[in-house]
Amino acid sequence: MPDFTSLIQNWYRLNKRELPWRNENDPYKIWISEIILQQTQVVQGLDYYHKFIDEFPTVFELAKASQQKVLRLWQGLGYYSRARNMHFAAKQIVNDNKGVFPDNYNDIIKLKGVGEYTASAISSIAFNLPHAVVDGNVFRVLSRVFEINTPINSGKGKKEFNLLATKLLDIKNPSIHNQALMELGALICKPKNPFCESCPLQQKCLSFKHKSFINYPVKTKKVKAKKITIHYLVVTNGKQIVIKQRGENDIWQGLYDFPITDTPPNNAQLDIELKHILTHRIIQAKFWKTNFNNYQLKDNELIIDLNDIDHYPLPQLLVKYFNEVNINTP
Repeated sequence: MPDFTSLIQNWYRLNKRELPWRNENDPYKIWISEIILQQTQVVQGLDYYHKFIDEFPTVFELAKASQQKVLRLWQGLGYYSRARNMHFAAKQIVNDNKGVFPDNYNDIIKLKGVGEYTASAISSIAFNLPHAVVDGNVFRVLSRVFEINTPINSGKGKKEFNLLATKLLDIKNPSIHNQALMELGALICKPKNPFCESCPLQQKCLSFKHKSFINYPVKTKKVKAKKITIHYLVVTNGKQIVIKQRGENDIWQGLYDFPITDTPPNNAQLDIELKHILTHRIIQAKFWKTNFNNYQLKDNELIIDLNDIDHYPLPQLLVKYFNEVNINTP
């Protein structure tokens, strides 16, 4: 019987999606794609990849850009620390390495925002170095094929799956091997309705044999999302509006939203109430509209023309607000 790696590689050559970072050996572009695709589906990330490469074709342009511009291009993807870290790492590459992207795992993983998975992906795909990748797709494929009951979100699980992925790795062709395994998880070994009949690993797959695929991968229980209420003050005269920049150590660091208040003033009227769901938080946001009368600007707050709102990176909650109230939608 053909071995594991030849099965997935033969399948990949016939079935892979044609994506702009495929058949690409520029580590900068592969890095951009990997950062964007963290926590993001390919169908959503594709447009963002094109926007970033068009705006910042090399690491020099990205390093020179303002953080505000980088965050504005990132708007809507969420997990904004990815964009801030990517911007910081671009400066690292330019300042410390004269703009030359590092060509080995140990140096790649030193870049801000790059962990074990991303360093393995870049070093194997861009430089064909023998480092196994383990992302959500790989966890799913391996856990099902070998019926592994260790939770993938545990320290023990991560170690076990990394060891298995390394054991299976085709060290002569790690680039194709890693991409094939990830693509198999994305296209065939889907979370809820896998296409088992089309899977090249069907005869090797224990969960197919035992009809147990729905039980894999195993995860420990998630932390329950915390519910919070935010009262926003929408201070506006219809032509101008007050916004503020979120500070350091904030989930929306560098983005702009409205002033927040514990108690809305007596002259404020409830404009709209919106629900916004994040990974660990469920936000109930109440937007209280008021005017400039007696309002004193605080730190990080500024008055802008409403027509200029699209120049400022906003969290998706604020984008929802502007869409709902039809005020100069960003």
